[in-house]
Order: sequence, then C-alpha cells, then structure tokens
Amino acid sequence: AKVGTGYRMKIIIEDIGNKRKYDFPLDRWLARNEEDGKVQREILVGGAITSAITYIVTVVTGDVPGAGTKSKIFLVMYGARGNKNSGKIFLEGGVFDRNRTDIFNIELAVLLSPLSRVSIGHGNVGSNRGWYCEKVVILCPFTGIQQTFPCKNWLDEKQCDGLIERQLYEVVSLRKKRLKKFAWSLWVWTNDLKNAACAGPVFVQLYGQKGRTDQIHINPGPQGFKPGRIDKFRLDLPDLGRFYKIRVWHNNRTPGSGWHLVKMTLMNNLTKAKYNFKCNRWLDTNEDDYEIVRELTAEGPTVRRIMGMAQYRVTLCTGDIEGAGTNAQAFVCLFGDAGDTGERMLCHINCRNNMEICQKGNADEYTIEAVTLRKVKRIRVGHDGKGGNSGWFLERVLVREEGQPESDNMEFPCNRWLARDQDDGQLIRELLPSGSNATLKNFRYHISIKTGDVGAASTDSKVYIKLYGEKADTIKQILQESDNDLGDHFERRRVDEFTLETVDIGEINRLVIGHDSTGLSPGWYLGSIQIRVPRQGKKYTFPVNRWLDKNAADGRTEVELYPSEVEEIEKLIHYEVEIVTGDMGNASTSARVYMQIYGEEGKTEVLFLKSRSKVFQRGNTDTFQLEAADVGEIFKIRLGHTGEGFGAGWFVETVLLRRLVLQEAEVTPEEEARKKKEMDKLRQLMRKERLKAKEEQKRKRKLAKGSDVEDEEESSSEESSEESEEETEIEEEDEEFQEVVDVYRFHAGRWLATDEEDKDLDMELAPSGRSGPQPNTYEVQVITGKMPKGGTDANVFLNIYGEEYGDTGERALRKSDKSNKFEKGQTDTFIINAIDLGPLKKIRIRHDNSGNASGWFLDRVDITDQNNETTYYFPCQRWLAVDEDDGQLSRELIPVDESYILKDEGNEEEEEGEGEEGGNEEDTGLANLALELKDKSTMYSVTVKTGDKKRAGTDANVFLTLFGEDDDTGTNPGCGSESSLI
Repeated sequence: AKVGTGYRMKIIIEDIGNKRKYDFPLDRWLARNEEDGKVQREILVGGAITSAITYIVTVVTGDVPGAGTKSKIFLVMYGARGNKNSGKIFLEGGVFDRNRTDIFNIELAVLLSPLSRVSIGHGNVGSNRGWYCEKVVILCPFTGIQQTFPCKNWLDEKQCDGLIERQLYEVVSLRKKRLKKFAWSLWVWTNDLKNAACAGPVFVQLYGQKGRTDQIHINPGPQGFKPGRIDKFRLDLPDLGRFYKIRVWHNNRTPGSGWHLVKMTLMNNLTKAKYNFKCNRWLDTNEDDYEIVRELTAEGPTVRRIMGMAQYRVTLCTGDIEGAGTNAQAFVCLFGDAGDTGERMLCHINCRNNMEICQKGNADEYTIEAVTLRKVKRIRVGHDGKGGNSGWFLERVLVREEGQPESDNMEFPCNRWLARDQDDGQLIRELLPSGSNATLKNFRYHISIKTGDVGAASTDSKVYIKLYGEKADTIKQILQESDNDLGDHFERRRVDEFTLETVDIGEINRLVIGHDSTGLSPGWYLGSIQIRVPRQGKKYTFPVNRWLDKNAADGRTEVELYPSEVEEIEKLIHYEVEIVTGDMGNASTSARVYMQIYGEEGKTEVLFLKSRSKVFQRGNTDTFQLEAADVGEIFKIRLGHTGEGFGAGWFVETVLLRRLVLQEAEVTPEEEARKKKEMDKLRQLMRKERLKAKEEQKRKRKLAKGSDVEDEEESSSEESSEESEEETEIEEEDEEFQEVVDVYRFHAGRWLATDEEDKDLDMELAPSGRSGPQPNTYEVQVITGKMPKGGTDANVFLNIYGEEYGDTGERALRKSDKSNKFEKGQTDTFIINAIDLGPLKKIRIRHDNSGNASGWFLDRVDITDQNNETTYYFPCQRWLAVDEDDGQLSRELIPVDESYILKDEGNEEEEEGEGEEGGNEEDTGLANLALELKDKSTMYSVTVKTGDKKRAGTDANVFLTLFGEDDDTGTNPGCGSESSLI
C-alpha cells in the first residue's frame, strides 16, 4: 500500500547459487506521518520480532558562523572491537542549525555498546553543505552506557583539510553510567462496539516487584484508538522484576470520549516473557461505573501470583473551622504493601453522599477500585491550588475495604492546612495511620533551583520535578509555592527554594525536571539544582546549564539528570513543637518567636518558629516542624521572642516537644497475636493468588496441547520456589528496632513581656516528670572600668556557660539596679533565671555598638550561683570598642580564683594611699592576668569577600557565627577590627 512516500512492504531475497529464498515481511509503515515516523528499519528473516536495541544519538552543531548545514547527515557506529557496525544510518528529521542539538532514536538488531568509534559525515549536496560538528553523544539504554565523541571540526570540502566524513573517538573520562532500560512491546485491543474509540491522550503505568514506571503516554496517532483495532507500541522500561499490574486512564471527559478496552499484552522483546491484562470494560463517564481509570491485574505464564481486585471506601473529612473548604481540584492516592492506586482526582469519582465536595464540615465518601494493595500504609492527598478559595483544612482520612464494618476504618489524621497562605504553604500532605506521626517520620527534601544568567532565561510555565531514590521515587510534583517567597518563580539569575515532604526514598540517584510549556514566555534556561536532605546528612548537586524550550537547543522541555557530586552535610532530625498561648487579655504576640533545645549530646541552633498562618493568638494551640541537630535526651528548652511590633508581650501556657527515638521493639502479647493474625492472613492471600495463577496456566496448557507430567513437575518446582520467595518477603517485615515518639511536656504559665513580671523576653523550661537539672537564679554583677570614657550606651548581651548543662543562651542585660547602666567605675547588678548549669566554665559578653558612646572598658563580671551560694569571677580588663585595643565588641572570659580578685583590690587600695608614684610600681594584678588569658584564647582570622556585582555591598550590620565540634562562637558582629579577628 502506498500513501505519499510511505510504504508497507515485503522484501524477498533469492540466493541463486544456494537455491534458497529469504522472506523479510515488514508489515509496518516507513513514513514520517505514520506510526513512529521512521523511514528506515531493520527486518529479520521470516518477520520474526526483532529484539531491537535502541541508541539515543545526540548531535551538537557548533556555535561558529556558518556552522549549520542543509546536507543529509549520516552516522556509522562501530562495536567494541570494530568487527560489527551499524551500517550507514541517515539522521532523518534533523535540523543541524548553528548551536543546535538534534536527538535521534535509532533501533538496531545488534548490540554494539560500548562503541569503539563512530563515523559521521554528510552527502555534500544542496546549499550550505558545509557543517561544523561540535560532538556526538550516544546513550544505549540497554547497557546504560553514555559515550561522548568530540569532533570540534569542519566537515566541509572548502574548510581545513576538506573532509566531509570524520572518524570520532570517545573521551573515556566523559563516559557515564545511566539507568538501564529494556525494549518491550505493548499491544492494545480496542473493542469493535459502537463509540468504543478514544481520541484523547491515553496513559499507562506499570508496577513490578522492584518498583513502578513513570506514567507513559501511548499515542497511536492523530486518529486515536479506533474500534476493533489492535495498536502496538514500543516501550523502553527499567528492570522492575515481574509485573503484577497496569493502570490505564485517559483525561478526556467530553461527551463521546469514552473508550472500551478489551485487553493489553506486554512482551519483553529479548526474553519473550509475556503478560496479559484483561479489561473488557468502559473507561467512560457515561458507561459502566462512570470511571476513566482502570487497574488490570497481570496474568499469563510469567505470572506466579494473580492478584485480586479490591474496592476501598475512602472518607475525606474537612475541618469545621472558618474557610476550611476548598474549590480547588483535590486528589487522593492510597499506598499499600503492593503498590498504590495512583492519584485519583475527586472530581472524576462520584461522591457517594455529597453533591458539593471538600466543603467545611463535610465527610465525603468515595469508592476507589484498584488491584489489591493488601494493607494500606499511607495516603497522599492534595489539590492544584486553583480557584479563589483554594485553601483546604483537612481533618483526617478514613479508609476501609468495601463490605467491611465501619469499625475496621483505618484513620489517617491530618489536622493541617493545605494552602499557600497557611501553615507551611504546602498543597500536598502525606499521611500515616494514627499514632505514627507523619510529620516526624517523613523526610524533607529541600530543593534549590537556579535559573541561568542568559537572555530570556526565565519562564512562566509550570515547572515540575520528580526524584528517584534507591528505595522509592516521589510523585511528579508541580513547584507552586517557594520557601523563600520571591513572588514570580524562575526568574533570570534567581534561586528558588522548595520543600518536598514524603517518605524516605533512599539515596537520590537521578531526577526528572521539566515544564508544561505554557504562558507568555514558556522557554527556560535552567542553571543548576541542589537538593539537601538533612535527615540523610547529604547534599546532591545537579549541574544543568541548558535550555528547556521547544524552540531552542534540542527542543526538549523535560530532562533527566544525574548527580555530579554528593556531599556530606550536618545530619539533622525532625522535632515537632506544640505551643499553647494563654487565654487572657493581650496574651497574643506578633513578635518573632524562637526556641533552642538542649540535650545530653549538645544543643540546637536558635530556631525561629515560622508559619504562614497567624500564630500565637490568644487561646490558640500552634504546631511547628523543625529540623535540627539530634541533642539526645532533652533536659531543657529556651523559649523567647524578639520583642518587636505593637503589643509584643506574650503569655505562654504550655509547650510540647516531640522527637523520634529508635529503641528495641517491645511487643505485647496482644500486639504479637495481632501481627501473627495479619501475617497468616497475608500468607493465605498470597497462596490464593499463586493458586489462581497456577490454575490459569494449567487451563492454557490444556487448551494448547493438554496436560503432561513434565509440566506438572515444572509447576511443582516453581511452586516451591515461590513459597520460599514468599516466606523471605514476609520475614523481612520483622524489625528488631522501632521508631517511637518521645514526648516532653513543659509548663510555663508566665509572661514574656517588658512590662510584665520580671520583664524578660526569654525563659528556660525543664521537662515535667523527668530527672535532670532544676531551675536556678544567677546574680550577675558587671563592673565597668575606671578608664576615661570607659562607660557605654550600647545594648549589652551575656551568655553563661556551665560544665554540665549547656548555657543560658544570649541574654540582653536590660534591668539593672542602677538607673543609668554601664557607667565608668560602676557596678550593675542583674538577675538571670535559668535551668541549673552546674559549675560555670566561661561567659561570653558583647555589645551591639549602638548609641553615641558605644566603646566600653569592662573590668570584670562576678556571677553568684544562688542555689549553692558560689561566686565566680571573670576578669576582663579590656576594651570592647571598634577604635580601641583589637577592635572587638565581644569577649570570652573564664573564671579565676577569688585570691586574684582580693589581691587586685588590695593593690588598688595601696595605690590610692601611695598616690600616683606608688601606682607605677604595681604591675602584677588582673591586668597581667587578662594578658595571660588573651594568650590562651584562640584567634580566628576571617576574610569576607563581597562579590564584584552591581549593588553587591551592604550597609546592614553583618554578623558571623563559627560552629565547631564542641561549641560555637556565638553572634560576632562584623564591624570590629580591620582584619575581622574574632
């Protein structure tokens, strides 16, 4: 049949000498407007299905004047030893313009990878026949090997050496390993019923023992799936083990868009392993059960267990608070021991009990049909954020199998907003069963995306990302709300930050990022991606520096990336903080609230409690998720606020702090009996699935040739192997250790306000009902020296360190017993309430260099521990001033014996009695001791380089903190000496 220049043909070759005839039936199109658009194919004798090996060939044309060509480009690939080659392959459909990247999918019946060399050239016909080739990159998905063959030369009879064909050799150092993929064939049978056709886009997703594929768009052409037709597709799939189900769906909900699918068949082109997926149902909003999503269980000789179908009753409970309902398009996805249901749009499922869904106070019930998940373990729920009232407060989700009583409902609590302007701004939540605490167990992936610095680099399109790990993968998530709130996302030179919260997917080995190519400026130049996973203690770097644009480079809007570098970073854990604000007048605060956690293994940084919701309001309970260092068993927290804003005073009632700890599994007899019952039920289900597969295989053998002994023996052997595999699968679920939530309760019941109680803005709390340090009071006497202009008008801050229980944190010395603080020769007394620190080991004191006379000469600091009536003496005898001494505004002081202080005071009295002449003889007091202490301290020379960009400098007060294994330097203002000595 001839249509235009496309042909379907049969070739006969007769070997006259050997009197043999060879038939090569093709029965496929050679046409750019039919099937896969190919005009060149390899055919095996007799029409055997070729186990074709795919090669993805990327050809880059150079960025020099006149580099493009209109001539026909060809390529020859040579195997490892050079004995086998692909023959001359013309790269049809390429553009080969200047600075253009062209990509081709080439199928061969022979495995050549890894290649020893390639030959590339052109036919030297037409106008602009000369060509400058930059490089050729070839990826063989079957072997996972990507090779780079640089050229950087002209193929032009009028340039350089006049060659129009060149041999290119690989730069081995640029060779990369990529995910291996294997060739499969998929046949789709559409029923011959009237209106059985489907013209809309159809998608499939396959599930195997080792994971799942991404959604795959199968497109038979512009006419779609026609009644009574069988359509065939080529799929390149990673090794997922034995397949057990397929999901198929379409998104076309217009009248007459329904589709009646008979079945699908999947076959491995190399091993010929075959899977059958029976359907015989409508995917139509007006037929059958009105669903457009179907899950089909795998059958056939390769299948060892035929899994059954299940219907799940899912109830989504919207909260009963103001603005809790949403008009956005919501979805839900169930995850179990055996895969997931995929994201099911609630607007595509008939709600059993409500016309208007996801509204305030609703409990909307849905039925989701899927291949059995066995036990449902988590739920992903979210919405698209569209509409005027898109914010949604989800209270909980209930799940049970249809036919089971309501008492069997599994509850997945949420009690959080899915809204851009509430909580943490996330629109998607992953929920775990009651008692599991999803916020603590889920991992957070912090994604930083840098848009490149080239003209028109920004995009208005919707950008999405999907991460792949060694354990699992994430959803393909649209990046809608950034953590750094920069307004328009993905602008030139900008870094946008996003957080993806999900289960642990293991070490990240690749990602896919792309956009939907919508908006006024859809093209995007992506610079780089960094992903921090604090709970793993790893940072992944993905360099990109390429266009994702239909009209630039290779025309792709999606790219698969592999990490170039994996760095170790500080490992953090998750904490959950719940704070109750008092129910009394003016109890709320608008100031920034912070917390610091202290434990047996150290302390966290100062953590600010941020939310997009209005928090710390009268009578409210607010919950926050924090990532910080694991401090071990917690013995205190420090809670405070910055004091800015109108009505900053705050009354704190109680604080709850939760963290995950790993401990040996302690199973009660009841729990053990429950687990045994679940395991027995699972074994029984798996045996039924295996029996069903065995009976199906027997039935097919009888139909084909009848039953025989050999088949029975083989079946028995397979059954034994399957039982062994089944037991291994079940045994792996037993755990010696388990993660449990450790809860600390802190009672406050006090004000943090400058006009209430002790006028402090921070406090320390010890957990109730636990052993540990008790509250203590420290009397602090700050003695200003008698040097001329030794007093200060600046704000002074003090941090006291103990040998056993951390430090007090930096406290502002606000309330002195003197009306004018820190005057020359004056002693100011302050009271600091804190949890007991044990014996004191050092203090850090500084000021903020504010006021007209900020320079300060500090004589010493005396601190009395009022619990055990012990006084510690911290001599200084130095300036804290930018124009005196070494220019530092901060000092660390260590305690000395009381005898030094008494001796120095005695010398001062002698000086006063002997006059000025006698004073010149004294040189052995605290001044010498201060110099000795200075010699013992460690100096860190810090160089800060400001970038050479327009408006790169700042007039703000810059500060710096160094963190070491034992401690940190605290906040050090950068306005000190010329060399910034700390």
